[in-house]
Amino acid sequence: MAALAIIDDLGAVIVIALFYTADLKFVALLGAAAVMCNLMIFNRMGVKSLLPYLALGVALWTSVFISGVHATLAGVMLALTIPLKLTPGTPEAGHAESPLHKLELHLHKPVAFVIVPTFGFANAGVSFAGTSMSVVVDPLTLGVALGLVLGKLLGVLGTVAILVKLDLADLPAQASWGQMAGTALLCGIGFTMSLFIGLLAFDDPAFQDRVKIGILAGSVLAGSAGSCLLALFGRRKAT
Repeated sequence: MAALAIIDDLGAVIVIALFYTADLKFVALLGAAAVMCNLMIFNRMGVKSLLPYLALGVALWTSVFISGVHATLAGVMLALTIPLKLTPGTPEAGHAESPLHKLELHLHKPVAFVIVPTFGFANAGVSFAGTSMSVVVDPLTLGVALGLVLGKLLGVLGTVAILVKLDLADLPAQASWGQMAGTALLCGIGFTMSLFIGLLAFDDPAFQDRVKIGILAGSVLAGSAGSCLLALFGRRKAT
């Protein structure tokens, strides 16, 4: 589930970079490419200190922002260059010597307790004053909600089914297709990236409210249905 959530967010970042990019400034793009090359060189040289990566990360973010590409992509690009290699020994010792794990540990609390809640409070607010059934059944509201529920179910479960059918992957040990369907539904619980893309897609506050209502409704439906399926098939497997 955690792996699916990470892959899903990375996919959302790619969508933002490809489809929500304004006018491109190629000089800034070349600057970003040059910074990225330097980061890759640091990685290949085995530089373990975080300071050079973070310093160039600021330059990378600035270049990507100026280029017109959404700057969210810069964080992913930077993370891909920070060394992850673990040295032999205990897992704790390995994590202590991995620059990427060091950065992850340092960022975990600020992201979980400051950045994500701040984003949520700033963007999730939606006024239900005057909300009527016509807003609830509006094509935009329904489209967002069904995209989270049916879209994630068909996308995740369908991809897994194809990979298993082609012998490119196996279901997790002792897992059933019912449990896989429940997990796929849980992937429809959308918040940060769903709101992010919704706010980028529409400038009209009325449309943004419909998007938020759709995200909230879709998340509740996906979470409830996924939990019920996991509980149902979990009990069947236990008996």
